[in-house]
Amino acid sequence: MREISHKLAFAHDTQPTRYSDVFDPNNGGVQARVALGDAALLDLAVAAAKKAQPAWAAVNPQRRARVMFNFKALVEANMDELAHLLSSEHGKVIADSKGDIQRGLEVIEFCCGIPHVLKGEYTQGAGPGIDVYSFRQPIGIGAGITPFNFPGMIPLWMSGVAIATGNAFILKPSERDPSVPVRLAELFLEAGLPEGILQVVQGDKEMVDAILDHPDIKGVSFVGSSDIAHYVYNRGVAAGKRVQAMGGAKNHGIVMPDADLDQVVNDLSGAAFGSAGERCMALPVVVPVGEKTAIALREKLIPAIEALRVGVSTDAEAHYGPVVTAAHKQKIENWIQTGVDEGAELVIDGRGFKLQGHEDGFFVGPTLFDHVTTDMSAYKEEIFGPVLQMVRAESFEEAVSLPSKHQYGNGVALFTRNGHAAREFAARVDVGMVGINVPIPVPVAYHTFGGWKRSAFGDTNQHGMEGVKFWTKVKTVTQRWPDGGASADSAFVIPTMG
Repeated sequence: MREISHKLAFAHDTQPTRYSDVFDPNNGGVQARVALGDAALLDLAVAAAKKAQPAWAAVNPQRRARVMFNFKALVEANMDELAHLLSSEHGKVIADSKGDIQRGLEVIEFCCGIPHVLKGEYTQGAGPGIDVYSFRQPIGIGAGITPFNFPGMIPLWMSGVAIATGNAFILKPSERDPSVPVRLAELFLEAGLPEGILQVVQGDKEMVDAILDHPDIKGVSFVGSSDIAHYVYNRGVAAGKRVQAMGGAKNHGIVMPDADLDQVVNDLSGAAFGSAGERCMALPVVVPVGEKTAIALREKLIPAIEALRVGVSTDAEAHYGPVVTAAHKQKIENWIQTGVDEGAELVIDGRGFKLQGHEDGFFVGPTLFDHVTTDMSAYKEEIFGPVLQMVRAESFEEAVSLPSKHQYGNGVALFTRNGHAAREFAARVDVGMVGINVPIPVPVAYHTFGGWKRSAFGDTNQHGMEGVKFWTKVKTVTQRWPDGGASADSAFVIPTMG
């Protein structure tokens, strides 16, 4: 059986004592096992990073950018290999896997311009003969803890900015689909990144805790569920680290009476069911405004959902593939039953879906609920599967309040032709990322990604300038070059620039 290990800057001959199975979601079989590391292994990785990082920080920004350019070209040249590897462990269809990697590459493209964003500030003549300037320096060693649902994109979000700004970076990917991060680390080395600057350590909670507690790791970036994000944030901050921890979501799509319903249905089909709903930016809740809108939307949604093709990840005609594990499949189906028990109308039931020839695969059919209410736990919590819930609103005001009052505040979308309504909605809704006729409002790489409320813990977002700020610290220098004459007076009060 294939064994997936770490990508380290040193020879590692110690035999692991613990392993985790890596499944092929398309057929339900175990295709590999991943070696789980421990605190002792992390110590060795940190030591290698600590040795390599000062020299990398001393490399001028344009040379670091050249590594990013080289890496981007290598990933593009190996896109098919990476996408098939990703799909074989995650289950998303090949086209979606390529999109996963491409969105990560867009952050690498941003990192190719790192010399520009690292330019500091300068004030000449801030005081008599005094100049002030500031610049950004790397924090030293950073770490990323990434989820199973985007094994290409999110590691690139974190590692690209951290490395481009001069840090060493230790990545702990999900043990469910660990191969793509290892391959990306290999391509970084091929692109010219020095040994020790990017290392991959495999593991579970034991490795996560070791990362959070290690005194030489100065910053931790995390994406995962909200409960774990909260845990990571609290433990990391208690250990004196800067932490950004992105959590779960329950994104709403508000449909105004004037919306183009054909476009809305098309957008919802992809946003709710793409990648089997395993996205923190999925759109699992649709909110039609007014009974007439709800009836018309439902009439169009049902045939569109029933026409969705569920298939293996290599099926070019499939809209989405299996979910990642049997346990996750069971969790989704349990939530569907909870929705039924709580009184929601189950319009389309995706439970028990079987794909001919792949009966043991982890497939869940598309599911639609109507008449969902805000007191239902199936509405309050993140299902993270191909389940769309319809919550009917009587007015625009009620529709704005639904995502605003929800515990999660990751993303939201409004579908309308009315510019005034769109402007009001964007200004008032209590959610971090807003789409206007855009169902999945993930910002471009030179902006930043981050939600509000229980969707994010910490003060900075992922990538863009927020990412640069997170992985660097500002140093400010106030300088004076005397003309040779000694000052007659000693300063016993704080200096001013007047």
